[in-house]
Amino acid sequence: MNRILPLACLSLSMALVRAQFGRGGEDWMTSGGDAQRSSWVRDDPKISSGRMQTPGFQFLWKRKLANDSVQLNSLSPAILLDFYIGYRGFRSLAFVGGSSDNVFALDTDLARVEWQRHLPSTVGPKSASSPRQDGICPGGMTANVARPTTAAFPMPNPRGGGRSGPARSAAGTSGEGAVTISDVAAFNSAPLPAGRGAPPPNPPLNPPLNPPLNPGPRPSYIDAVSSDGMFHRLYVSTGLEAAPPVPFLPANANPNGLIVIDEVAYVTTTHGCGGAPNGVWALDLISKQVATWRTEAGIAGSSGPAFAPDGTVFVATGKGDFVALEPRTLKVKGTYASGQKEFTSSPVLFEYRGKVIAALATKDGQIQLIEASDHPALLAKASASPNAVEFAPRALSSWVAPDGTRWLLAPAASNIVAWKVADQNGAPALQPGWVSRDLVSPLTPMIINGVVFAVSSGEFRSSDNDLSASQRAQRSSPAVLYALDAVNGRELWNSGTTITSFVHGGGVTGFSGQVYLGTYDGTLYVFGFPMEH
Repeated sequence: MNRILPLACLSLSMALVRAQFGRGGEDWMTSGGDAQRSSWVRDDPKISSGRMQTPGFQFLWKRKLANDSVQLNSLSPAILLDFYIGYRGFRSLAFVGGSSDNVFALDTDLARVEWQRHLPSTVGPKSASSPRQDGICPGGMTANVARPTTAAFPMPNPRGGGRSGPARSAAGTSGEGAVTISDVAAFNSAPLPAGRGAPPPNPPLNPPLNPPLNPGPRPSYIDAVSSDGMFHRLYVSTGLEAAPPVPFLPANANPNGLIVIDEVAYVTTTHGCGGAPNGVWALDLISKQVATWRTEAGIAGSSGPAFAPDGTVFVATGKGDFVALEPRTLKVKGTYASGQKEFTSSPVLFEYRGKVIAALATKDGQIQLIEASDHPALLAKASASPNAVEFAPRALSSWVAPDGTRWLLAPAASNIVAWKVADQNGAPALQPGWVSRDLVSPLTPMIINGVVFAVSSGEFRSSDNDLSASQRAQRSSPAVLYALDAVNGRELWNSGTTITSFVHGGGVTGFSGQVYLGTYDGTLYVFGFPMEH
């Protein structure tokens, strides 16, 4: 008993420190941040539209990472873990995938590489299994890295606050008494919060010690799919493999939107890269079995499948089909066929008046709202752009203002376009919102607590397929990060000339007062409010 009590108290004390002294906010777990692909961080201890109008938000640091670009691909969007407690102490970590089969973990407080791992691959990006190598089928590691998450809609941090909040020990205040063994038992048996590394109902790939003396926080992982199609699960603390790699896809299949829910990994593939059929792929990490849903049409968008809270998988095709699939098995539950309205974006899901709704962009310049259920049906549509050729976003964003207004955002050819979702006779309807300043090849924007972070990527985009990657890179210009008021699109801040390279295929992510952007030259840039040390 005397040996167990100090360890137990230490575990509970560390949990209280995490709760009271942590930054707060939501971790960015996968492409689009969450399973609905919303690109929305609901609350933040430092970033707000009001705070962005005062001095303080600035360039913090950058790190050049040891990764070679493959075609125009370089770094995937950063996946984030706030206030991890491991054997090295307290860490806030960002995980970045590199196109040359690399995974990097960076300490975001100290601006240093915590660890880096090169994933062993049995093939190179120019292997015989992928004779085609161009901007469409580039080879290399194309999917984002991800952390296991849930299909539930994210909830705001109930504690609010942030790292500026006071720390608290396990001793208790006057009148509360001290921490007891029953307190520790309650803590260890309680489920972890959703989206914070909570374990799925199935056992992990590496079973815990049996029985553990005091398990404390469950193991945390970072997941990746290497260029040879193997699924890798790494410990966030060291980057070491938690289990042997598992076969998932054909080599150089160009997967997108890696996400892991309930011990099942999902991605989409399109264009037949590496000989992989177009469709959705699901890898059961317990049975090691792979399920596929195939389509002759290409998969629309870049964010991968989106998920309803019950786990239903939703995907759109370039031929205009919006399909509901069973989780894990990928059996078809229902389909909406739009006819000639070819989809260009991945779906983004949101709640509206008790329904789950998907928003998608079409090739002819529309935004469509579709009920995301076992029987998908069109609810509303609106013209997004008078020039359909200039409107082909591959992903959308969505957020809710404090007054309850639902917003949708999409990158057009040279700006960000925003719409309101309004009620019209009991049904959702789209109303024009605002249009941003001119941007060069903008990326899908993200929203943090009422602030839109938009990236003028600087990428030279052309329909000339004869242009090589190096020629496109030479004609591109440095990226610029902008902060906009999410209600009216007014510019609040920009990064100026800080960034010296362009962005292709990456994206902006953020939480806890900081924003992350990786560029073509392999540099990760971090902007935000400086932290007091």
